[in-house]
Amino acid sequence: MKRILLIIGTPVLLFMACSSSDAHADGKGRQPMDQGAKLFTMHCTLCHGKDGRLGLNGAKDLSRSLLSAEEMLAIVTNGKGVMMPYKNALSKAELDAVVAHVRTLRTSE
Repeated sequence: MKRILLIIGTPVLLFMACSSSDAHADGKGRQPMDQGAKLFTMHCTLCHGKDGRLGLNGAKDLSRSLLSAEEMLAIVTNGKGVMMPYKNALSKAELDAVVAHVRTLRTSE
């Protein structure tokens, strides 16, 4: 089942990455996304969803994460479970930007 999801998910992820936009609506018009949000959209939304809550392929609900920034960085860098490691795909600055964006997805429940 995991292989099927990865086989189906890879082309979808590539399509999303190739068709990603440099801007998003904020209710007041269009403003440029920050780098972390862009990278999250390109690499993470397939499984985590735009708001971090999707949970596809066993992805964790990022809006409820209690991990520290360092713990998140380790997971994004090295991967976990079926999540691929991004250490060879993103620079240190890009990894930090993704983690900073993920931390903005937290809800106060």
